[in-house]
Amino acid sequence: MVRRADNTPDVNSEPSPSDFRIVKQRTDAVVTLSGGLTTQGCFFIAGGSARHTGPERVGDLLNSESGFFPFEIQSVGRAHTVLYNRHQVVMVALGGDEARGDPGYDVATRRFVSVLLSNGQRIVGAVRVYRPEGRDRLSDWARQPEPFRYFETADGMTLIVNVAHIIEVNEVTQS
Repeated sequence: MVRRADNTPDVNSEPSPSDFRIVKQRTDAVVTLSGGLTTQGCFFIAGGSARHTGPERVGDLLNSESGFFPFEIQSVGRAHTVLYNRHQVVMVALGGDEARGDPGYDVATRRFVSVLLSNGQRIVGAVRVYRPEGRDRLSDWARQPEPFRYFETADGMTLIVNVAHIIEVNEVTQS
């Protein structure tokens, strides 16, 4: 709060912007939760990332820590923000091609897979294995440390899948 010289509050002055404020962008997505709920809304993404050059991505946000994250939902003409528990997220569908922003995307081995999720849904598409040649098998992808992984569908949609909700993954021929 801003105060005048006599130490009384100045109610007419604008508060000064915080040095700690981080301006965020909204990124549209559809979140599928373990209970079956699918919600359309947007993530709040920072303009810069501590992990790589360029803006933060939804995958960065989901893999950055455990616990809850904010998600904005539009309902009946108004927006409100909910907090979703990362552990309950089965997958996230993104409108853009965020996976291409990963360093090494163009040289990573592309594996075509069929994935059975804990909600009974089966998705078919491709994953990228960011490992040296000879260590770029599907089993190597399965052992990567990130809980949320990019998945590209045949129609060009980018999904982010929570590996904790993957029941089965198997390699298939390219479709």
